Amino acid sequence: MRALHLLGWAVAAVVVAAWLAVVEVLWLPWRLGGVPVPVSLPAAVVGNLLLVTAAWRLSGSRLVAVLPAAVWLVIALGATMRRPEGDLLLPGGDTLTSTLVLAFLLLGVLAAAFAVGRVLSAPVSPPGAGSGSGGAR
Repeated sequence: MRALHLLGWAVAAVVVAAWLAVVEVLWLPWRLGGVPVPVSLPAAVVGNLLLVTAAWRLSGSRLVAVLPAAVWLVIALGATMRRPEGDLLLPGGDTLTSTLVLAFLLLGVLAAAFAVGRVLSAPVSPPGAGSGSGGAR
């Protein structure tokens, strides 16, 4: 039963992380009147921090907690590679666009690494002794 519970949380964490990473990648070139609107940068930082922490707290598994960070990294790096058709989701372009793409990757990876490090360094709580009824004095 515990394995099925963890599998469910793992699938949920992967799906949410993949969706968020794709949305962030597609938001990156967003411009308003020719001026870049870097919504993806805070979304990547906050999203990675919250997803890793939420996956850990909800599932209780460190492995499940690492999955959102790994999925985000794979999708973000995959978006920097040219597809066979020649499409490129995260183009280099001009200096400002290149800077935004690099900042997106750097800040997203740093936030994910920080969140994963915080989860992995948390002390493991020992299993409780007794019946768990709290009747011992």
